[in-house]
Amino acid sequence: MAVDVKVFGFNKNKSDCTNVAIYRLPYPPHTKHMTPASQRVITGFLDYLKVEKGLAPLSVDAYEADLVQFNAFLADRRREPLQARREDVRAFMKQLFANAVSDRSVARKLSALRHFYKYLLLDRIIKHDPTLDIDSPKQWKVLPKSLAIGEIDAMVASASREAPGDSKLAPALAQRDCALLEMLYAAGLRVSEVISVKLEDLKLDMGHVLVRGKGDKERIVPLGRGAQNAIRFYIEDGREALLNERVSPLLFVRRGGGKLTRQRVWQMVSQSSSQGRHASPHMLRHSCATHMVENGADLRTVQTILGHADVSTTQIYTHVALDRLKAVHRQFHPRGKTKKVAGGQG
Repeated sequence: MAVDVKVFGFNKNKSDCTNVAIYRLPYPPHTKHMTPASQRVITGFLDYLKVEKGLAPLSVDAYEADLVQFNAFLADRRREPLQARREDVRAFMKQLFANAVSDRSVARKLSALRHFYKYLLLDRIIKHDPTLDIDSPKQWKVLPKSLAIGEIDAMVASASREAPGDSKLAPALAQRDCALLEMLYAAGLRVSEVISVKLEDLKLDMGHVLVRGKGDKERIVPLGRGAQNAIRFYIEDGREALLNERVSPLLFVRRGGGKLTRQRVWQMVSQSSSQGRHASPHMLRHSCATHMVENGADLRTVQTILGHADVSTTQIYTHVALDRLKAVHRQFHPRGKTKKVAGGQG
């Protein structure tokens, strides 16, 4: 027997749910891809919404549509609603965003899942709520794209290889590009900053560089061993070859000693990532911050390294390590762990 399935959305100027389309399906919507056990708990939840919560039929249908969609997503992952994990809920939301579903619609679907799993938890059908500690989409921000450490290693290796066809300057160009990539990642510099670094700004023996950022603000940024070694190698050999007996105050120069352009740096970074995911100089800056936060760096330190005027700009990087931060909080905060209260009387 055919069943009408309603697909719901939100009006642009309203917060209420509206019926935007009706599709005629040859099966009851909440039975496809579901085991009998999952079908029973979803049916029980929908009955709970109707009888105990007193929701209108249109609202119950909206809950059902969201649960059907989530179940279909889980089926592709060889899982069912009773087995869902937190990473499944997050992956589901990411897929919705990737398909250009609005923040408000994603928020409603997450709310439906929260009500569903709270119902299962209270009825002791499940032991863990997979929607716990998941931020509402209203709190989500578009995270900067970052590279994996392996991808950065591959880019440095690619930049270090001498380009064919220019036997005289090929080694010098490879040394320069390798040193520039290392500095972009190690110091989290902007393109405009890295091409403006002067030799006098560099303090390799002390392991840092003086950077002139936006608004002529200066900051001291540490350099890791990898960057220090690559820069030292470039200065001792490649830079002199590129200068060709000319003089320049700049650290990174092009053939003949002129100043590198922003476009050339973008081109170089793009070429070095041609064998993998396309990268940009800004992705190296984001990767620097992301990897530091993931490994426990505090926001103030990352803010100083990146040259952000306000720490709120740096806070976006906390989202990439939110699970780790919460785990650390639970481990070390005096009230981080849930404790059972002894006795039931006051």
